[in-house]
Amino acid sequence: MVSTEVSILGYEISEELYSGSRTLVYRGYRKSDSLPVVIKLLKNAYPNFNELVQFRNQYTIAKNLNYPGIIQTYNLQAYENGYALIMEDFGGIPLNEYFNNLDTLNKTCFIIEFLQVAISLCDILETLYQQQIIHKDIKTANILINPESKQVKLIDFSIASLLNKETQEIKNPNILEGTLAYLSPEQTGRMNRGVDYRTDFYSLGITFYELLMGKLPFISDDAMELVHCHIAKQPPELPHPNPLILKERGQNISASKPSVAKERGQDISASKPSVAKERREEIPQAISDIVMK
Repeated sequence: MVSTEVSILGYEISEELYSGSRTLVYRGYRKSDSLPVVIKLLKNAYPNFNELVQFRNQYTIAKNLNYPGIIQTYNLQAYENGYALIMEDFGGIPLNEYFNNLDTLNKTCFIIEFLQVAISLCDILETLYQQQIIHKDIKTANILINPESKQVKLIDFSIASLLNKETQEIKNPNILEGTLAYLSPEQTGRMNRGVDYRTDFYSLGITFYELLMGKLPFISDDAMELVHCHIAKQPPELPHPNPLILKERGQNISASKPSVAKERGQDISASKPSVAKERREEIPQAISDIVMK
């Protein structure tokens, strides 16, 4: 349903895609040339300074990333007391929504779909690494896929950093940057280590786990408990894994989870060739290596 209260100069709104606690997302088109667009707005009628800075940040960073796997931003224009972020519309849906609708009984097709997405995401993170950008909020909701073309794109650079490394201070877990269920140990500020590209690699592992198993490795309503899980715990054993894992191969996806940043690999580009190579096998050995590293 289209909100009659939303009117953005130069654009026509056709439908509401998302309504969250902080943002609203609409689909529409540019009146001048009928270009399909997605428009993101701040939900707060009187946004605070931090909300405005984050909105400008995602536009500033994303507009300079000319890469097919990263959502293209067209414009950032004033809207009421905040901004309207105008982005490309490539017909994408959230990655978790797409995988939830896949036929998990067809194990071969499911694993092929996963590996295609995994390789695309490794390519995207390699690009961010080369540009010295830390996304800091890798999760299934921030990854879109076109169901027809299978094109994958990363969105939402609101808390991304242009630094190759930053220091994370200890904060109340309820106000940490990022999404707690996907947060790397060093992002919590409790590891005495700087945050660099490897924090995105950790969150990508959590994302892979979720796609393969249909649930997150750590689930809790208590923020401090989730922080403790990321720092000190291994993923729970899964006696009845998702049907896509062939039991006769005996693969256990929770086999390893290096939480220390230096143990997650020295170069994120190294993960891509191993995935591509193993993709040709029936059930890739790489799965248990990349999911929780």
